[in-house]
Amino acid sequence: MTALLAARLVVQRDGFRLDVELTVGAGETVALLGPNGAGKTTALRALAGLTPLSGGFVTLDGRDLTSTPPERRRVGVVFQDYLLFPHLNARDNVAFGPRRQGVDRRGAHAVADRWLERVGLAGYERRKPRDLSGGQAQRVALARALAVDPRLLLLDEPLAALDARTRLETRAELRRHLSAHPGATLLVTHDPLDALVLADRLVVIEDGRVVQEGDAATIMARPRTDYVAQLVGLNLFRGRGDGHVVHLPGGFALTATDVVDGDAFVAFAPAAVALHPRRPDGSPRNTWPAVLTDIQRHGDNLRVRLDGPIVVAADITPAAATYLDLQPGRELWAAVKAGETRAYPAS
Repeated sequence: MTALLAARLVVQRDGFRLDVELTVGAGETVALLGPNGAGKTTALRALAGLTPLSGGFVTLDGRDLTSTPPERRRVGVVFQDYLLFPHLNARDNVAFGPRRQGVDRRGAHAVADRWLERVGLAGYERRKPRDLSGGQAQRVALARALAVDPRLLLLDEPLAALDARTRLETRAELRRHLSAHPGATLLVTHDPLDALVLADRLVVIEDGRVVQEGDAATIMARPRTDYVAQLVGLNLFRGRGDGHVVHLPGGFALTATDVVDGDAFVAFAPAAVALHPRRPDGSPRNTWPAVLTDIQRHGDNLRVRLDGPIVVAADITPAAATYLDLQPGRELWAAVKAGETRAYPAS
């Protein structure tokens, strides 16, 4: 896919350095994920021209935008808090961009009305932001961003302010609009579900740098940092591979069906961890004594944290928890079958 957006974003300030390269193709949605403070919003603001670059470049449609002011970039932005103009009604909020581009009032209102209809808000043209629900305000903000016919659409945590039910409905609507958008879209989010549902490709940044990128299936199967492993819900360890065995720091080893040599990761799901009141007999290749340190509700099951030669999360049913008499400090045996682990090169 030919890149519509190509950028290297270098921002240095207050002891923090962002240095990431991003490409997004026409019609593609890329999700930028990372923990708080990783630099996600800084990257978005740099692309919008709201934060100056210390180095690097931004090109869109082959045009160098590095020194172009925000109002002259064909960029639409939906901020986390939407930032609708409180004194303007929905129509005038959406018409603001076209008016700034030189469209007369009547023409801008016509554009706004079309976009409000597309996002399902026909009849809401005269409502002020204070009279809109969270989901309606998000759709007005999206219509305002799209009304300028952007080649690049930037979304900063667009669903974060919504309650769970509204978020579910709005996510589906947003997916439909992004699928129809012919330009490039960059979605900043900390929510893996938003990224999985809305994006074609994921880019993960930590401490201002890209640590992993690719399609969701690849990242979910082979996380490369603790943050990514937690994001996709896996236990992750790094060690030295020697055939089917990965030797971890401290002398513990995990066996996998994969063959890997040298610096390696080994990962397995919490659901793959079986707990026993005493050392199990039979086939599990990976067995170790553990102490339960925490237990929490996790969907319909319970997620427990285990200390021992390795620290792991395990998912069990409430019935199993009752049988095992689980409580902090409980001594148990943990086991993971070799076939439930994935080992892969770390380099």
